Amino acid sequence: MSISDGALQDHERFLDATHELISSARVEGTPVLGSDGKKLGTIQSVLIHKISGQAVYAVLAFGSFLHRREYVHPVQWDQLHYDVERHAYVVRLTREEIEAGPKVRLADANRLGEPPPSSPFI
Repeated sequence: MSISDGALQDHERFLDATHELISSARVEGTPVLGSDGKKLGTIQSVLIHKISGQAVYAVLAFGSFLHRREYVHPVQWDQLHYDVERHAYVVRLTREEIEAGPKVRLADANRLGEPPPSSPFI
């Protein structure tokens, strides 16, 4: 066995055949559906607490791909669940509730603070 064969075996050992883990790059752009099944938007980014390593926010973007997104809507990560059949995240909020909630400039979305415990938003 050559060194490259050993490296390949190590590589194979770390692959997730069940796809229970996902890269943040693959989460970005994933559709977000309301509980009624209608598309609300997509995930622009995920904010992760740098000490605990836990996802805290999903930053949601509305509008088409070509529409310039100046503002985005942060929703606490625990408000979303992944629907494996629809290949989308589902949130128990309506588009109106999300739009009435906080919005931040896209340029500032990476500087959000800790969420209050009683709100699905920031």
